[in-house]
Amino acid sequence: MKLSFEEYSKQASTTALYPNRLKNLEYPTLGLTGEAGEVANIVKKIQRDFGGEITVEIRAKLKDELGDVLWYISACADELSLSLDEIAQFNIEKLAKRHADSGK
Repeated sequence: MKLSFEEYSKQASTTALYPNRLKNLEYPTLGLTGEAGEVANIVKKIQRDFGGEITVEIRAKLKDELGDVLWYISACADELSLSLDEIAQFNIEKLAKRHADSGK
C-alpha cells in the first residue's frame, strides 16, 4: 500500500501522545534531534564496525529510525499547522531555485 504524506500525517497524529500537544513545538523537536542522532550513530558504526558495508540488518535498523524521524517531522509540522505536502513542495521549489542559481 502506498501512503501519501497527508494520510501518513493523519495516522501518525493519532499516536501523538505528549504534553500540551499542538501547543508544544519543543517536545517533538527534541524527539526529532534524538532520533536523528540515532540515525547518525548507526551510520558511524557502519564505518567503524562494518567497513562501510550496509548489511540487511543495518538497513532494517536505519529504516526503523528514519521512520521515527518522519514521525517527529510530522509532529513538528502539526505543531506549526503545516502539512508535510506543503513542506515538501516548498523544499523542492527552494532546491530547484538554488540549483538554477548555481548555474549547474
